[in-house]
Amino acid sequence: MLTGLQIAIIGGDARQLEVIRKLADLDAKISLIGFEQLDFAYSGVVKEKFKDVNFAEMDCVILPITGTNSEGKVELIFSNEEVILTEDVLSETPDYFTIYSGISNSYLDTLAKKMNKRLVKLFERDDVAIYNSIPTVEGTIMMAIQHTEFTIHGSTVMVLGLGRVGMSLARVFDHLGANVKVGARKSEHLARITEMGLTPFHLDQIDQEVKDIDICINTIPHLIVNASVIQKMPTHTLILDIASKPGGTDFRYAEKRGIKALLAPSLPGIVAPKSAGKILGNVLAQLIEEDVLKRKE
Repeated sequence: MLTGLQIAIIGGDARQLEVIRKLADLDAKISLIGFEQLDFAYSGVVKEKFKDVNFAEMDCVILPITGTNSEGKVELIFSNEEVILTEDVLSETPDYFTIYSGISNSYLDTLAKKMNKRLVKLFERDDVAIYNSIPTVEGTIMMAIQHTEFTIHGSTVMVLGLGRVGMSLARVFDHLGANVKVGARKSEHLARITEMGLTPFHLDQIDQEVKDIDICINTIPHLIVNASVIQKMPTHTLILDIASKPGGTDFRYAEKRGIKALLAPSLPGIVAPKSAGKILGNVLAQLIEEDVLKRKE
């Protein structure tokens, strides 16, 4: 139980609704910031303006999956309010105050370190990333079907990256009957791709490997599908970039060449917000109880 804890939840998408329900059920007191356009009535949950929140009384804050931008601004979906996480805000908080975010950036990392606050990046946890790969894969399949004129079965699908999401994608598209090739850099990943019965290639050879593909799925948050790579793709190729913004694709050149390229980060929040929210809610409940509650006591 989270009885006695005060939690601030800032903005986010529909996944946050399940997080709110989970934490409220555990008897936490929750201040919602950036949700005024959303009808949500729940015991122990109040809507507040960011400027009115007393952060001295807060035990932790839960940011949207995307965290902040490079200036500390938090993107809000259900509000027009401006929310910027600053040193002044964190200076009011107790020593054990913890920041929870899906991902981070240099601004948020630096801010937390300077203010000596614990920063937990949820998507760097294996359990969250693996559970989250389930709705991500389903969403990717949905987009592949919607934006192609051929079946996945028998098509040639390239997956870039064999991380926790990349592995799930490669396995499922293989089970759907696609000819799957996977690009990676680490020798152990190339070995794993071979063990899975798929076609491995080193990312240094991507230019040669794209010449016969029908679908390219990128999970790497760096520019990997550049103009040189796109120039060698068949014109019917569909690029699905599911890496975090801004993705790893040269979208301008893809459009110039007539290749459909779609950036689709945060797929779980789009295709299965309820399931994705339950994953985050369960993990956050455990973390807050283990970390914040014990440190507060």
